[in-house]
Amino acid sequence: MPDDVERCREALKRCPPGHSDRLSSLNDLAISLRDRYMQRGIRSDLDETIELNWAALLLCPPGHSHRSESLNNLAATLGHRFQQRGLPSDLDKCIELHRDALLLHPPGHSDRSESLNNLAESLGDRFEQRGAPSDLDESIELHRDALLLRPPGHSDRSESLNNLAVSLEDIFKQRGTPSDLDERIELHRAALLLHPPGHSHRSWSLNHLAVSLGDRFQQRGLPSDLDESIELFRAALLLRPPGHFDRSSSLNNLAGVLGERFKQRGVLSDLDECIELHRAALLLRPPGHSDRLSSLKNLAPVHATPPHISRTHLTAAKSWAAAAEATNHGSALLAYQTTLKFLDQHVTLVSPSSRHFDLVRLATSSLAVDAFSYCIRHGEPTTAVELVEQGRAVFWTQLARLSSPFSELSLLGDTGAALEAEFKQLSFRIRSAFDRSTEDQSPQMRQLTMQWNDVVSRIRMLPDLSRFLLHPLFSDLQKAAAEGPVIIVNASQYSCDALIVLSGQNPVHVPIDITQTEVSDLSSEFQSLSKEFGSFDNQHKLVSILRKLWHDIVDPVVQALRVSNVHPGSRIWWCPTAEFTLLPLHAAGPYEKKRDSLPHMYISSYTPTLATLVRARQQVSRDAPPQHFVAIGQGNPAGGRPLDCVAPELAAVAQRLVPVVSSFASLEDNDATVEGALDALNHNQWLHLACHGMPNRRQPFESSFAMRDGPLMIKHIIRSNWQNPQFAFLSACHTTVGDEKSPDESIHLAAAMQFSGFRSVIGSMWSVDDKVAQQVVSAFYGNLVDDSGRLDCTRAAVALHKAMKKLRHNNIPLEQQIVFVHIGV
Repeated sequence: MPDDVERCREALKRCPPGHSDRLSSLNDLAISLRDRYMQRGIRSDLDETIELNWAALLLCPPGHSHRSESLNNLAATLGHRFQQRGLPSDLDKCIELHRDALLLHPPGHSDRSESLNNLAESLGDRFEQRGAPSDLDESIELHRDALLLRPPGHSDRSESLNNLAVSLEDIFKQRGTPSDLDERIELHRAALLLHPPGHSHRSWSLNHLAVSLGDRFQQRGLPSDLDESIELFRAALLLRPPGHFDRSSSLNNLAGVLGERFKQRGVLSDLDECIELHRAALLLRPPGHSDRLSSLKNLAPVHATPPHISRTHLTAAKSWAAAAEATNHGSALLAYQTTLKFLDQHVTLVSPSSRHFDLVRLATSSLAVDAFSYCIRHGEPTTAVELVEQGRAVFWTQLARLSSPFSELSLLGDTGAALEAEFKQLSFRIRSAFDRSTEDQSPQMRQLTMQWNDVVSRIRMLPDLSRFLLHPLFSDLQKAAAEGPVIIVNASQYSCDALIVLSGQNPVHVPIDITQTEVSDLSSEFQSLSKEFGSFDNQHKLVSILRKLWHDIVDPVVQALRVSNVHPGSRIWWCPTAEFTLLPLHAAGPYEKKRDSLPHMYISSYTPTLATLVRARQQVSRDAPPQHFVAIGQGNPAGGRPLDCVAPELAAVAQRLVPVVSSFASLEDNDATVEGALDALNHNQWLHLACHGMPNRRQPFESSFAMRDGPLMIKHIIRSNWQNPQFAFLSACHTTVGDEKSPDESIHLAAAMQFSGFRSVIGSMWSVDDKVAQQVVSAFYGNLVDDSGRLDCTRAAVALHKAMKKLRHNNIPLEQQIVFVHIGV
């Protein structure tokens, strides 16, 4: 091997630029270095191979007979380097080169199927790293085209059958379409027929088919699929005798399906064999082996963070955490911390969009609440707070980073000023492009995101800024309790707990005697009920739910607050997680004569996260700037039923506030359009919005306020860059109703306003009666003015509390007495 490389070097020296044999000499040396790299793994050999392939490509301009060969050579080596180092730019260039090569292999060309396969594989790699559905869809179509060009009898047919099947596995995981799973199984059956006994790839085909049948069993529960999967795994194990590098994997696979069959049928021999196989696999995985903790693949990255986190890394780390919990392994905390770190790094790799939100939602499922539960069960309450903060509202947190204040940077001279300007420009461009058509998929958007991450890395190298935009420590999060305790109420499959975060004291743990399943059932019952309020029977059901919330959750918290000297009448903040976010904790109570409910004891607010509350407090105006107020009302929205109450409601707001604020603007009817509302918010810091609220549970970023010309959606709000917004009263229905599939992400209208900068927001949990809204508004604004005669957004919770107290004396239905909630400072 060394002789080959040196001989090729000498040959290249004898072929200077312009020599007729220079191209072949470049290729020969590149091949020799590539082969040496494959044997020895020397990184410099791979880098030099890529440089030589670039040089060869330059000698093959368009029209050259060897151009397609040079394109493929360079693409292949860039693909190798991506697999080793995970550089996104290598993969993007690899795909671009494969596309160029495919254009040179039109239909009918003998190498077209190979080019189709190469491009499909590279797009599949990019999907694994970034999760863009369009890459996977294109990869599948290309694999289908390649398979058509490899009919029965073609030497590469089994490769195409397997490649298409693997791609269908990925799309099944994303969409769960049964036909994709069935087709995948048929493709693996066809590939197995091409690998008869004695074929070197037979064990590989047996394993793939067994895995696919196991997946179909999990989806449909057909016993025959499970039995066949077991027999195929047995056959694969026989082809992987002691000493085979995949034997431990086969032992683990067979053990897993036998364990599943024992759960289904209770046959002890299956359990005994399962245990023996796991023990045999464990012997092949000594301490230090990447798969020792459980039968995991791809666990190598958990102890050392790779430079670029892919979905594969994230999935492996999540599996590690789940396995550690299941076995009570001592590495569980490290597993949770690693998984959350991977999640954060993965999220910062992708541009913010509703499409990527779906990927984040899948990645974050129960992770934060389970980590919180683990820490509570093991006496680590401050770590519990840090981890639950890190894993919730992930999408909003990433967007909030694009709007971070820069007081520290401005103090660091020219370097800080230059980085501040660059950071602001990139942040503005990324946020402005949110969810625009194809924008988040484009190479330009990808480049912007990488540049933003690079600037953040450079800022962290400056003095005292090593934690710039990193998740806050408990000492920072505790500042959320500066004006009153914050109560985290957590629902996990492992336990349900409340944790009271107090200023200057250790957190107080309050055990909750309820299970996650019970919380989920209670939430579902309440969601159904909230759509049918109005009858006496439903009032009775509501009281029953509020009593259960009181007995199981809120009363134990209230007792702990009293022990902690939190006096009646004080403000408290609820920070619920999981299905708790969908329940009216602020209204819980015994609802019996001579017994107080929570609204009689404390003034409740909500916050999605502690960091959000800290950030809002830091940005409240402490001086006395001009107060510009806009009231926006739309009583005749496009495609919606008229709202006769809007005009009198806005008149009531104006009557209260015109004498108080610096300026008061009102937008109604034809002026209350999407653009009109957004423009008004560019010039006013105080908002009252009266209109229809339209939650969209399937596409939460399309939840909207109904304007004259169409919907003002969350995604429009996200793109905005309002200056110093203070307070918003959202007098509309369902403004705190989010995505029930991912409640911890808090994707709803009120949260959108808060994360866009409003320090204090009033929203509704369900439908609001028009007359009730008018009464609340009139009473509310009378209490929002401070002693100096100015509006004070920090008085919003107290003002709402007083307004709702007044309603309780007016014989208003219970659900309307508790419909409005306060979020923020």
